[in-house]
Amino acid sequence: MLKATLRSFLAHKGRLALSALAVILSVAFVAGSLIFSDTVNRTFDRLFASTSADVMVGPKDDLDEAVPSGQTPTVPASLRERVAEVEGVADAHLDVSVDNVTVVDGDNDPVGSTTGAPTVATNWYVTDRSPVELTSGHAPRGAGQAILDADTADKKDVKIGDTLTVLARPGSFEVEIVGIAAFTTTNPGAALVFLETGSAQRELLGSAGKATSISVTADDGVDDTALKRRIAAALGSGQQLETADEQADSAASELGGFLDVITYVMLGFAGVAVLVGVFLIVNTFSMLIAQRTRELGLLRALGADRGQVRRSVLVEALLLGLAGSTLGLAAGVGLAVGLIELMGVFGMNLKSAEMVVGWATPVAAYVVGVGVTFVAAYLPSRRAARVSPMAALFDAEIAGVGRPLKVRAAVGCVVAVGGAAALVGCAAAEKTLTAASLLGLGIVLSLVATVIAGPLLVRPVIRVLGGAFPAVFGPVGRMSRRNALRNPRRTGATAAALMVGLALVGGLSVASASMTKSFDKQIDATLGADFVVQNSNFLPFSPEVTDKVEDIAGTGLVVRQRFAPVELSLPDGDRVESTAAGYDPRLDDVVDVTYAAGSSRAALAPGHIGMDREFAAEHRVRVGDELPVVFPGKRKAALTVGALTDQDMPEGFGVTGGLFLGLGTVEKYVPGGQDAAVYVNAAAGTDPDTLRERLEKALDPYPQVQVRDQADYKELIRRQIAVMLYLVYALLGLAIVIAVLGVVNTLALSVVERTREIGLLRAIGLGRRQLRRMIRLESVVIAVSGAVLGLALGLVWGVAVHQVLALQGMKELAFPWPTILAVVIGSVVVGLAAALLPALRASRMNVLAAIAHE
Repeated sequence: MLKATLRSFLAHKGRLALSALAVILSVAFVAGSLIFSDTVNRTFDRLFASTSADVMVGPKDDLDEAVPSGQTPTVPASLRERVAEVEGVADAHLDVSVDNVTVVDGDNDPVGSTTGAPTVATNWYVTDRSPVELTSGHAPRGAGQAILDADTADKKDVKIGDTLTVLARPGSFEVEIVGIAAFTTTNPGAALVFLETGSAQRELLGSAGKATSISVTADDGVDDTALKRRIAAALGSGQQLETADEQADSAASELGGFLDVITYVMLGFAGVAVLVGVFLIVNTFSMLIAQRTRELGLLRALGADRGQVRRSVLVEALLLGLAGSTLGLAAGVGLAVGLIELMGVFGMNLKSAEMVVGWATPVAAYVVGVGVTFVAAYLPSRRAARVSPMAALFDAEIAGVGRPLKVRAAVGCVVAVGGAAALVGCAAAEKTLTAASLLGLGIVLSLVATVIAGPLLVRPVIRVLGGAFPAVFGPVGRMSRRNALRNPRRTGATAAALMVGLALVGGLSVASASMTKSFDKQIDATLGADFVVQNSNFLPFSPEVTDKVEDIAGTGLVVRQRFAPVELSLPDGDRVESTAAGYDPRLDDVVDVTYAAGSSRAALAPGHIGMDREFAAEHRVRVGDELPVVFPGKRKAALTVGALTDQDMPEGFGVTGGLFLGLGTVEKYVPGGQDAAVYVNAAAGTDPDTLRERLEKALDPYPQVQVRDQADYKELIRRQIAVMLYLVYALLGLAIVIAVLGVVNTLALSVVERTREIGLLRAIGLGRRQLRRMIRLESVVIAVSGAVLGLALGLVWGVAVHQVLALQGMKELAFPWPTILAVVIGSVVVGLAAALLPALRASRMNVLAAIAHE
C-alpha cells in the first residue's frame, strides 16, 4: 500500500501543485511574521540592554496620557548631587530628552518625519553605553551648537556648518550643526539632535533647574537592585526608579504595540490563506478520489481494507503538507527579509544577516501546513474508504457518496439559526462589549452555516445567474449551466473559497462607509469654526504657534484646546482614568454643543467640569455634584459638574466620558502643557479664503502644523478609514489568488474527469471555440455565485457591525454600492481568468484519444 500510495502521489503531483501553493502561502505568512517579530525583539533587546543605565531616576508616572497634553515631566536637576553621594554610585548625569520636537532646515522643510518616527532633541553626554559616537566635527560647546545623527544627515543632505531651527515648547531657536554622530547600535528610526546639557535645559525645558531624568552608573560589583533601594531611601517616594532590566522591559512593552500590529496583520493573512486553502484542498482530494474510483476498487478487490485505503489518502495529504510546509518555511524567510528591508525604508535599520529563526517557527510552520492539509483531506479519505470492490467493474464515481444534501440542509439551518440569533442579539445589545462578543459569534456561525449549506445555496443562485445562458449562448450556455450544477458539493466548495474573501470585504466596506457618513454628519453638526490649526500628527504644538495665529491680520476669535489626563472619583464608587479637554470660554462660537443640562459657560467656569450625559447616568452623576479629581503630579481638585452634553460623539483613543473644562483650570493643575488645536474665526469683513492664505503663509515656518476647514476634516477621516480598507483589499487579493487557484484546479480536474464526454461532444460537432466558451461560462457562473453569496453575507455582517459602531456614536448606515458593483464585475473577470488554461487544454484534446480514455 505504501508503494501504491507513493506512485499515486507522484502520478498526480501536477494536480496537487495548486493545492500545495495554498499551503505554501499560509505557512509563509505564519513563518514570516514569527521570524520578523523574533528578529525585531532580539535586536531591540540588545539595544535596550546595551544602552540602559544601571539605574534611572525619573518623574513618577502616575496617570497615563491617552491623548498627549504636551507637558514634559521633569525632575529637579539638583537631585543629581544627592544621587551622586549615594554609596555604590560611580557616576550620575542629567538627561534632557524631549520627543516629538520639530526641526526644520533653511527652506522650512522638516529634517525628521512629521508623521512617522519621532524627532528627539536631547543633551550630548558620552558614556560607554551611548547609542551613537561622534564621527566628524566636535561636541556642542554652548548655546547655538548641535550634533545631528548620521542617518538623518545623509537622508536630508545636512552638513556640518548648516543651520537648523528647532521648534520646542518654550519657543523656536536656531542651531549650527558642528558634528555628525553615527549609531553604534540599531537605529530605531528616530531623528536625533544633540545639544550641550545647559543649553538643552534652557531651550527644551525652559529652565536650567530641570531634567527629564538622571542616569546612574553603579560601581563595580554593585547590584542594580540594591543600588535602586539605596537611591530610593535617599530620595524618598517622589521619583520613579528603574533598573536596567526594568527600563528594557518598559521599552520593550512600548515597542510591543507596534510589533503586535504587524504580527496580527501577518497572521490575518495567514488565517485567510488557511481558511480559503482548506476548500481548495478538500476539492482537490475529492475530485482525485472520484477519478480514481476504479483504482481504489481494484485495491479493495485485491484485499485492501477500508483503513488501508483511508490511510493511503491521508499519507498523500501528509506528503503534500510536508512539501508545502518546507517550501512555505523558505518563502517565510524571504518574506521576513522583505519586511526587514521595508523597515529600512521607514528608518528602522535592521540587519537581515542577524535574522532570528527560533525553534518555534519551523514547528509552527509544519503544524500549520501539515495540520491544515491533513484535516482538509480527512473527509475525502473517508469517502475513499467507502469505495466498494465492485466499483472496479464499473466506470463509477464516488463524488456523490456521503451524507445526503438534506442532512447538510438540516445542519446548516441549525447553525444558521444560531448565527442569526447572535446577530439579532448584537443589534439589540446596549453594551459595546456584549454587542461585539455576539457579533463575533454571529459572524463565525453564519459563515459556517453558509459553507455547510453551500451546495444547496449555489443551486438556486446558479439557476438565476445562468438563466439567460441558453437564450444568449444557445446549447453551449445550457451545457455550461448544467455542468456547474452537476456536482453541487464541488461547486459549493469552489465558490466558498471566493465567498469568504468577499464576505469580509462586503462587511468592512459597509462599516467603513457608515463610519465615513457618521463622521461627515458629526463634523457638519459640531464644527462651527472657519478653520482649525492643528498638528498633522495630532500632537500638541508650541504656544508660539498660537501667538502667531492671534497676530495675523483678519483673525477674529481664537479658541484654544488643550488636553489633560485626569482621574475621577465618582458617586458609584468607581475611579475612572480618562483625558479631559480644556477650552477657552467662547467655545460655543466655534463648536455647536448640544446640552442635556447646563451650558458651556457653567462647564468652563473655574472649578467646574462638563461630561457626557450617558457617562453621568452610568455613574450616578448629576449637575451640581462635586467630584474629586486628580491631575498629573498628584495635584488634587474638587470640581463641580456644570453641564451634561448629549452629542453622540464617537469615543476613541482611550477617552471616555466626554470630559471638558475651562482652559484656566487645565493651566492651573497641568502647567506647562501645549495647545492641541486652535479654532479660528475670521474677523468681520475678512473673507475666510483670504484668512486661510494668511494663516498658511504665517505658519510656513511650522511645517508640522496644518490649517483645516470642514472639507479638510472630512477628507482626513476618509484617508484614515481608507488605510483600514487597504488592508482589507490586500486580504481580498490574497483570498482571490487562492480562490482563482481553486477554480483553476476544479476546472482542470473536471476537464480530466470529463475527457470522454468532451471527446464525444467534439465528435458530434462541438467546435473548439464553443468548447472553450462552455468552460469559460461554467467558470464565470461559479465565480459570480461565490461573489453573490459572499456579498450577501458580508452585507448582513456590515449591518451588524454598524450596530456596534452605533453604540460608539456612529449611527449613520451607508452601503458602498460602487464597491459592490465593482466586486461583482471583478468576479466575472476572475472567472474568465481562471478558465483560460483549462479551456485551452480541453480544446486541444485529440478527439479519438479522448473517446478511448479510461
